[in-house]
Amino acid sequence: MLLPSEIESRSLIPAIRAIISRRLVNEYNMKEEDVAKLLGITQAAVSNYIRGTRGDAELAKRLMSEPTVVRRIDEISNELATNRAFMPSTMAKYIGLLNYIRHSLLICDIHHAIEKSIDKDICKACEDTLREGLRA
Repeated sequence: MLLPSEIESRSLIPAIRAIISRRLVNEYNMKEEDVAKLLGITQAAVSNYIRGTRGDAELAKRLMSEPTVVRRIDEISNELATNRAFMPSTMAKYIGLLNYIRHSLLICDIHHAIEKSIDKDICKACEDTLREGLRA
């Protein structure tokens, strides 16, 4: 049974990095080396994200079908391209995006795609906890 944080680190964050890497290279005409520095990853990782050999392409497609996710990724990409630096506000935007994915229960869709036979009681407890985070 994967925890939400494991889903984020194994699947979600790589998919988001792939989307952002593609945006920065293709739409903002940034070099892979510069994108790598901004994201704190290697140039090879950026190259793999762009080619689609790293980061779940289906998950990236699913994320890009969500207007709120697209808007937040656009904000992150624009800020990175404009400032050419990872700022505290960039971190806040990333956290906001991940919180949105958690609290909107998109993370549950991702989890169910990874683990098909999740115990329904555990799933319900997790959903309740994630929804509770919205009220906190």
